[in-house]
Amino acid sequence: MKETPAKPAVKKAVAKKAVARKAATRTAEKTAVEKAPVKKAATAKKATTKAAAAKTTAKTTAKTTAKKAAPARKPESRVAMVRRARRINRELAELYPYAHPELDFTNPFELLVATVLSAQTTDLRVNQTTPRLFAACPTPEDMAAVPPEQLEELIRPTGFFRAKAKSLIGLSTALRDRFGGEVPGRLEDLVTLPGVGRKTANVVLGNAFGVPGITVDTHFGRLARRFGWTTAQDAEKVEADVAEIFPKSEWTMLSHRVVFHGRRVCHSRKPACGACPIAPLCPSYGEGETDPEKAKKLLKYEMGGQPGQRLKPPADYPGQPARPLAAS
Repeated sequence: MKETPAKPAVKKAVAKKAVARKAATRTAEKTAVEKAPVKKAATAKKATTKAAAAKTTAKTTAKTTAKKAAPARKPESRVAMVRRARRINRELAELYPYAHPELDFTNPFELLVATVLSAQTTDLRVNQTTPRLFAACPTPEDMAAVPPEQLEELIRPTGFFRAKAKSLIGLSTALRDRFGGEVPGRLEDLVTLPGVGRKTANVVLGNAFGVPGITVDTHFGRLARRFGWTTAQDAEKVEADVAEIFPKSEWTMLSHRVVFHGRRVCHSRKPACGACPIAPLCPSYGEGETDPEKAKKLLKYEMGGQPGQRLKPPADYPGQPARPLAAS
């Protein structure tokens, strides 16, 4: 039987289908080639992420293990703390045998005034300011009578001069009217004067009258907490806690030694731990710079070869006197 030839339209349709199949095959191959690197990169990225996570986990585990393995620090008993505290005091006494109040004064009234002025400023700035002040107002009677504007101008370098002038005129008037122009030698009397709190009263009692007192300023409070003598932030609570550790006869000089150390070595922001002679006794060692050479550069005043804060320091002071205001 003779084969019937295919129609032209049928042949054309078959040819189009063949071309379409070939094009689809090429497109599929191209897509596979393009996707392969992306898939490979994604796989590599995933592997890297997993490796980093594993490394972090390993570090955390190691730290946790080390922490668990480290022996727990035995809590310090009250007796041990008191012994360590008193040894710190002895060490500071050897380090600062010349410790003294860092305000220039010649009588109780001058010390009282200088201490009031020392709020929110340095003892150095007070010492640079008081020569002119005491020349103009040597007695409570003189200071009570001076015009406020004149007093403000005299004490301006110490800052907050309006509030301080008000306190000085108030306390001078009280001394004149209630105490016969004399500074009282009792804490309960001193704290009744305008601008005078326990800190100022203890400074005056300890250094002008020889009455033992603990002066809790910012330096003393900071070091008392770093030494583990107290955890209190309130000045009166700090004073009470420290008073239970040391005999009363040590209170005034202890205050000077601790304040000296706070100003020269155990600074607020960056203590010079690596240059601190009492570092072995300090539970807070390491809060500051521990490298000895770097720590030496942090020392201040006579410990760092710089002038002190008093224009007229005691005879046994090993450093240089401070410079007057005009020369600073």
